Amino acid sequence: MCPRSNTLEQIFDVLRGSTIVERSKDVDSNFWETYQKVSTEYDDDFLARANDDMGIILTFAGLFSAVNSAFIVGMQPNPGDTTNALLLHLILITAGGPNAFQDVSSLSSSTNFSSSTVWMQALGYASLASSVLAAFGAVLGKQW
Repeated sequence: MCPRSNTLEQIFDVLRGSTIVERSKDVDSNFWETYQKVSTEYDDDFLARANDDMGIILTFAGLFSAVNSAFIVGMQPNPGDTTNALLLHLILITAGGPNAFQDVSSLSSSTNFSSSTVWMQALGYASLASSVLAAFGAVLGKQW
């Protein structure tokens, strides 16, 4: 036997008994260690992408809610019209005296809305509710 192969045998013996590098006992444990490394990397990447997506959804839901609220406020009927009708009715009562005939049927006609206005407001409120629900879901997703 040559001295070189004897030296190699000694090196291999030292390396086999070494605790510097962990060696797996069998093929199954190697598989599960590799699986754990790959699955942890995949899970971390998935969670990072999902967290970024939730942030984007939260931003757009907030912006949409703000714009939608502005449109809803713009669609509201003018409260001044109802106030003016009530004031006119009070003036007529005052001018006519306590025994004057009061026609109260004209008051309800001042709050009569068209069906398209009611539908547009209902759709506006429904879209606002769904936007707030989406933002709520995004917040829950980010906190989970």
